[in-house]
Amino acid sequence: MAITTLNRLRKLRLILTGVRKSWLRLTKGVVVDGSTSVSLSSRMLTGTRGGIDIGPDTLIAFKTLLYTHDPVSGEDKPIKIGRNCFIGGGCTITPGVTVGDGSIVGAGAIVLEDVPSGVIVGGNPARVIREGIEVGRFGRLKGADENTRRMYKP
Repeated sequence: MAITTLNRLRKLRLILTGVRKSWLRLTKGVVVDGSTSVSLSSRMLTGTRGGIDIGPDTLIAFKTLLYTHDPVSGEDKPIKIGRNCFIGGGCTITPGVTVGDGSIVGAGAIVLEDVPSGVIVGGNPARVIREGIEVGRFGRLKGADENTRRMYKP
């Protein structure tokens, strides 16, 4: 019952997130692919246009902070997030960081250094937890769809 109620709000959510992505592109110069999902509560602080580049099929979860201004050197360092990534809730991505394709950043992680492709990182500061992972769209692990089907049989 609750799922059908929430599904009624899905169109509204898609409209709002679409407007948010357009606003980020126009006002802050954030490069966001159309297939990317960006939470309404995430924050992106950039000093230059194109300072943040988010690849396709990536999910940026709630209360995530991405900022490009380095307070030590006083310069803006761009952030690049690859394709098929998942950036967990409450993460902080610091200036100059590149997150490789198909990577997962755990919830609450503080990412200070580049993240290689195909890894899971977590912690403060973020460290590699697992390597050699394969993910699908939005950073979903390969077995996730089958597990979901088993758990929620109609």
